[in-house]
Amino acid sequence: MLIRRESPDDHAAVHTVHAEAFRREAGVTPVEAPLVDELRAEGDLISALSFVAIRDGGVVGHVCCSTARLGDDPGVAVGLGPLGVLPAHHRTGVGSALVHTVLGAADALGYGLVVLLGDPGYYSRFGFVLTSALGVTPPDPAWARHFQARTLTAYQPAHRGAFEYAPAFSRI
Repeated sequence: MLIRRESPDDHAAVHTVHAEAFRREAGVTPVEAPLVDELRAEGDLISALSFVAIRDGGVVGHVCCSTARLGDDPGVAVGLGPLGVLPAHHRTGVGSALVHTVLGAADALGYGLVVLLGDPGYYSRFGFVLTSALGVTPPDPAWARHFQARTLTAYQPAHRGAFEYAPAFSRI
C-alpha cells in the first residue's frame, strides 16, 4: 500500500471511495461523497491534508481535513473527515495508515487540534478524546458522545471554545 497526497487525477476515484464506503442504501449516494467535492470546490479542503491510499494501482481509501474555526481562531484546528475505505479493503490497515498520515502532516503544518465526529471505539486508538475534556464544544450538542479531538504539538490549553466546521458541513 502507498499513501500519498491526493492529486486532481484522483478526484473521481475519491468520490467513488466515499460513495461506496458510506453507502447505506442501493442507488443512493451518501452525503460524504459530494461533501468532499464541495469542500474542494469551495477552497476549504486543505490540499496538504488530503491523502489517498493506493493498492494495486487504484485508490482504495481517502482522508482529508478542512478549514475550521475554534472560538475566534480560524487557524488552530482542522476538521478531519470524511475518512473512507472501499469495503473490500476494510480491516486491512488502510484506514489506520490514512489517519496516522493525516495526523503527522497536520502536526508538521503546525495545527494544534484535529477534530472529528466519529466512533470513539475506533478513533481512541489514535489518541482522540471527547472534546468536552478539552473545553471544545460541538456545533450540535447532540454530537457530544462522538465529537472528538486529537491534540498535536502546537496545542495549548487555551485552545478552547465552540468548534465550527467549514460551511459545506452545515449543508449535510
